[in-house]
Amino acid sequence: MHHLTKTDFKYYLDCPESIWLLKNKPDVYPKGEFSLFTEKLIKEGYEVEAYAKKLFTNGLDLPEYGSPTQTQKALTDTYNVYFQPSFNTNKDVFARIDILERLADGTWHIYEVKSSTSIKKDRKHRHIEDACFQKYVLTECGYVVSKVSIIHLNKEYIKKGAIIPNELLEIIDITDDVDTIYSSVVNEINSASNFINKEIINETVCSCTHKTRSNHCDAFRYFNTTIPDYSIYEISRISAKKVGLLADNEQLAIIDIPPEFELNVNQQTQVESVRQEQPIINQANIKRELDKLKFPLHFIDYETYASAIPRLDGLSPHKHVTFQVSIHTLTEDGSLTHYEFLLDEMKMPIDMLQTMQDFTGLTGTFISWHASFEISRNKDLIEWLPQFTNYLTYINEHTFDLETIFKKDYIDYRFHGSSSIKKVLPVICPHLSYSELDVYNGTMALDTWGRMVLDPNFNEDIETTKINLLEYCKLDTMAMVEIYKFLIDCI
Repeated sequence: MHHLTKTDFKYYLDCPESIWLLKNKPDVYPKGEFSLFTEKLIKEGYEVEAYAKKLFTNGLDLPEYGSPTQTQKALTDTYNVYFQPSFNTNKDVFARIDILERLADGTWHIYEVKSSTSIKKDRKHRHIEDACFQKYVLTECGYVVSKVSIIHLNKEYIKKGAIIPNELLEIIDITDDVDTIYSSVVNEINSASNFINKEIINETVCSCTHKTRSNHCDAFRYFNTTIPDYSIYEISRISAKKVGLLADNEQLAIIDIPPEFELNVNQQTQVESVRQEQPIINQANIKRELDKLKFPLHFIDYETYASAIPRLDGLSPHKHVTFQVSIHTLTEDGSLTHYEFLLDEMKMPIDMLQTMQDFTGLTGTFISWHASFEISRNKDLIEWLPQFTNYLTYINEHTFDLETIFKKDYIDYRFHGSSSIKKVLPVICPHLSYSELDVYNGTMALDTWGRMVLDPNFNEDIETTKINLLEYCKLDTMAMVEIYKFLIDCI
């Protein structure tokens, strides 16, 4: 009999067939690469739990990965609070509780610790369902759970010296929320336990066929082998409702979409690009947008580090510290110069902003890709370092987002419905590539820099690491330069 964990249950709610495959045929399950970002989130979760423990006195730390048998023995002790107790039902449904408190009347209070700054109910997090699962397991094991709470980060907390746990964290009573959906979640848990223990299922389709691409399970391709190239799931920002309508009619290829099917202008353009097997380019609009830009053009990219527990005074949970910048400046006569800066320790980027300002001045247009990110970082920097208000305000008021061209005026089916620079660059500037770099995406940059400046056991060569980080950020801005030049040639 396969046991069911809270994580398994969340997978089941997303796609029952996917968790069945993982449980019953683990050797063929197409496990995705364990991302550095996921690893970072797990580490941060442990950090938040460590501070949550400090909210309680007379608590007992149970062994890491301890068994339900060890928990049963511990609960007979004189402690009122237990950290990481584990329980298993007769149906092999398993739960490990973050913090469990024995109340004066003999009932129990479950605390779930989250590294978010709020209670999240979306499909990615499902905080209330999580808590229901934990309550179900304890109830099945014979314990009376009278209260359930979530401990999460206080988004208003600002670090000033040592972390103060009872200011960093908030305890929110969700007992009523849990009670509201408890019966339906219990039914789902029983269904999940039964489903993963089926001997066979239909392995030619999964529940994700009616969902948008970002909501597909890891095993989507395993189950749905007939999904064609350039499928409906690549249509940019298509709704689940429309995906469902097309899937019901077995119209899974973009070229199978009926002409009368309702799509917005950009989506229709993407369909037309697939049909013509060539890009659809609105040269007049592109020229109009690019003609607005004032030289010199500063192609700019930031790399940032964010953490659940703030690392610097003045920061709140999950705030981004800008640790790196690359700027390629193009003048009207075609000359190109480059500026870059990389912090070598966790601190506010005062020197970076000063030398940036010296390099660019308050002149020209700043060009970035997905500019809302850089604009938001500048707003944070204005708050933390008000001496640079004029400069950062100038940048924000004179920023152009190059990505917008590829959302509406340059649509190429080979981008597969994405306007990411990682999808655009290989198609229109194939001479540039991230594949040869040791650091080749923003998550790797965040992880690498964070370990370099925070991990006392960092054993990689620091100078080589710095070069790798600089090369990645430099390619981001050089890519924008080349894409800009490509567009100019197009018009």
